Amino acid sequence: MPSTTVPPLTDTEVRALREDFPLLTGTEVMGAPLVYLDSGATAQKPLAVLDAEREFYLHRNAAVHRGAHTLAVEATDAYEEARRVVAGFVGAGERELVWTSNATEGLNLIAYAFSNATAGRGGQAAERFRLRPGDEIVTTEAEHHANLIPWQELAARTGASLRWIPVDGTGQLDHEAAARVIGERTKVVAFTHVSNVTGALTDVPALVELARETGALTVLDACQSVPHLPVDLPGLGVDLAVFSGHKMLGPTGIGALWGRTELLDAMPPFLTGGSMITRVTMEEAEYLPAPARFEAGTQRIAQTVALAEAVRYLRAVGMERVAAHEHALGQRLAEGIADLEGVRLIGPPPGADRVGLAAVDVAGVHAHDVGQVLDAAGVAVRVGHHCAQPLHRALGLTATTRASTYLYTTAEDVDRFLAELAGVRSYFGVAG
Repeated sequence: MPSTTVPPLTDTEVRALREDFPLLTGTEVMGAPLVYLDSGATAQKPLAVLDAEREFYLHRNAAVHRGAHTLAVEATDAYEEARRVVAGFVGAGERELVWTSNATEGLNLIAYAFSNATAGRGGQAAERFRLRPGDEIVTTEAEHHANLIPWQELAARTGASLRWIPVDGTGQLDHEAAARVIGERTKVVAFTHVSNVTGALTDVPALVELARETGALTVLDACQSVPHLPVDLPGLGVDLAVFSGHKMLGPTGIGALWGRTELLDAMPPFLTGGSMITRVTMEEAEYLPAPARFEAGTQRIAQTVALAEAVRYLRAVGMERVAAHEHALGQRLAEGIADLEGVRLIGPPPGADRVGLAAVDVAGVHAHDVGQVLDAAGVAVRVGHHCAQPLHRALGLTATTRASTYLYTTAEDVDRFLAELAGVRSYFGVAG
């Protein structure tokens, strides 16, 4: 949670930061200044990040962990230095961070590694990852599809059963039910750190404790927490976690899987080929320790360098201050929405902890129509089910309209969103 002793960013500081983001300065939509409130989907990129990727291609472009020439050594050094920087950002060691294309790939990597272990790969060291009929995989009703479908598929491949922790009437996890769902047959508990629909924070220690009592492994989706909160993944007590670069000022095409070293070294690889092996014959292959064992093929080199620059940018601002800023914006959103007639706030009520994100249901108006009205006023938001259909279904909804903030969002941005949202029902003639 944001520290109460750390002040949020001031409007002056935020406006100064915005100068680093070309797309946020001078861009208009339908003649209106852009208000970008879709950072939960993807964040804008500062010039430092754009320049870092370009600089790599201009001066250090070469394959990593292959050539012995000077340029290849420099590229490899940049690649591994990026790993060190990003790993440190989440409290991890270098060997604990695996590069992926995105968080979705990271979750699939874990699920397929468990599947390969179940098929007998990995020997005795992989025994704890094996699933059998009667075993249970637990996720939650609040998950993004990326942290649900891979587990559905793993259950289908292994004969294990899939169970889930339900949500309450506000879309938040029912922690009392969690104690009933997680039991002696549970082998994996996969859950989100922050909901991409409600903005609610999960009680991670509580779920970790329940999982440890049964010996289950925990997998954390940290996509909506690592960009917005100070996060120490080892300190949270989870076993494995994923996050995406493009949500934290970095480029697309890069994400990370974090895991405890002893687990990563024991997990059978998912993708195989060059760079991740020690010895190959025509009959078999032996694999490198983590993280290399999960990084087959040509690497996402320039993207890692740019993501490291994004981390440096966030560190320079200060994650405690970023969190405090977004906490304040989240409260401003929740309080403003609560005052609007015919508009339902999804998730924690005003005053409760949330990140700077809020989804709404406007009575009598489909979310896509809400989004179009807002877009015509220059306000960019996300509409739809946000890759969380089960959560919406549990709330009796098919779609919502979501506003999400970041360190470059001003209080004025939030107020413009609220002002335009207030007029949606009357625009469609359903007010009153």
